Parts: sequence; structure tokens; C-alpha cells
Amino acid sequence: MDSPIRKILVYIDGSEESVTAAQYAIVLTHALKSELIALYVVNTRALDDLVKSRIFLKSEEEEYTVDIEKDAERYLQHVKKLAQDKGVSLEAVKRRGTPFLEIKAEIESRSTDLLVVGELSRIRSRRDEFFNETERAVRNVGCSVLMVKDEDRVWELYDALG
Repeated sequence: MDSPIRKILVYIDGSEESVTAAQYAIVLTHALKSELIALYVVNTRALDDLVKSRIFLKSEEEEYTVDIEKDAERYLQHVKKLAQDKGVSLEAVKRRGTPFLEIKAEIESRSTDLLVVGELSRIRSRRDEFFNETERAVRNVGCSVLMVKDEDRVWELYDALG
């Protein structure tokens, strides 16, 4: 029987938790002989909100966008190297938009079987709860979701791949 998990998408948001999720996704991909996609979404909705609330001027938004784009590339390259170091092929994808919508669209367009995400950050306010894009994705995608915890255990599994 073929593996029930043929395509895995790991969401990278620039947090340590998402890098841990990527390591676990690499371990799963290796074990299941599946396909792995890493997705980073440049959150244009958050940038628009910062401009509308006058926290950023339009010119500052452009500068900040360039910085975020560079961060996205760095994180995707880092995750790609983690996969290569373990002999796992990984497709790195960068999108722009509202993260949970882009995650959902990517999953639907690729018929993804599993979304892997890092542990959710602690909610500090109602605003944090409302705008937590990872949580919104977890609630709205049509595939199974795996939330990765226990960074030490994940590192052991990742390291054991050789």
C-alpha cells in the first residue's frame, strides 16, 4: 500500500517553532517517501494594517517589505539546506498575501495531504487571537494538520537521519 501521506506542506513564518516544524516535516518526508513543500507567506495584510493605522508611512512600508522579502528568502534557503543535509528534496515557495488564505490556496492547488505547523505562540490579547494566521489556517484548511511540539525530541529525530 502506498503511503496515505504523499504531499506535505510545512508553513514557515520566521519563528523558531516553524523551523522545528520544518525539521519534523523533513523526518516525516524521509520516512514516508513523500513530497515536501515549504511555504512562506509575506503578510501584505499586516503591512496594509500598519499603514492604515499610521504606524508606517507608505515609504516605510516599501522599505519594510524589502526586508521581509529578504527574510522570507533566508528562511526558505535555511529550510532547504536542512532538507538537503538529510537527503530530502524540498520545494520552497514564497507567496504574498494573507497567510491563512495563501496556505489554504496552496494546499488546495496541490492536493496536499498534511499541513505541518509549529507550536502556536501564546495568546496575549484578543487581537493576537484574532490575527493568529497559523491558527486561522489550522481551522480552515481541508487536510489533516500536525502541530509540532517538543523541540528537543524533534532535534533528536532530525539528527538521527544521519
